[in-house]
Amino acid sequence: MKKEEFKSLFDTYFEDVRRYVLYRSGNDDIATDIAQDTFMRIWEKQMTIDPKRVKGLLFKIAGDLFISQYRREQVAFNFFNTYQPNDKSFTPEDEINFQELKKAYDAALKSMPEKQRTVFLMSRIDELKYTEIADQLGLSVKAIEKRMSQALEHLKIHLKDKIVGLILFVMGWSLNRLKMERNK
Repeated sequence: MKKEEFKSLFDTYFEDVRRYVLYRSGNDDIATDIAQDTFMRIWEKQMTIDPKRVKGLLFKIAGDLFISQYRREQVAFNFFNTYQPNDKSFTPEDEINFQELKKAYDAALKSMPEKQRTVFLMSRIDELKYTEIADQLGLSVKAIEKRMSQALEHLKIHLKDKIVGLILFVMGWSLNRLKMERNK
């Protein structure tokens, strides 16, 4: 793909892709980032695009990027709902780090607006699908999606400086488990 073709593609469809992601995420920054990443994928892979299918392809790439980002965030946030520290191989420092992360997570949940927290906890704790939450709360699925997106954004902002620590903690925890299993 030539520079001029790419520039034309970008100028024509960037705002449509950004708006599409904005509708899904409810967040301007995320929408802009994912729209830019979508076009970077096109440029990096030097894709040849059928003009009749260009918009669908762009929306597909943007949707996949949005879902990937959502899943990465979900893994970090779901960790606290399932992890119970009882492994003897943890150091006291690991235990302190976990308690600090847990405290930050709890504080972020408490500071979250009630409507978002309700949807978030119904999804994560009760493991309800968006349609089930919508039925129980008398709202549309789109409203539930927006509240969930806002809840995740709230957690992301409040735990931003803790996420790296959480990832390192989880990686260390996984490595310790692998070592213990090999030694059996």
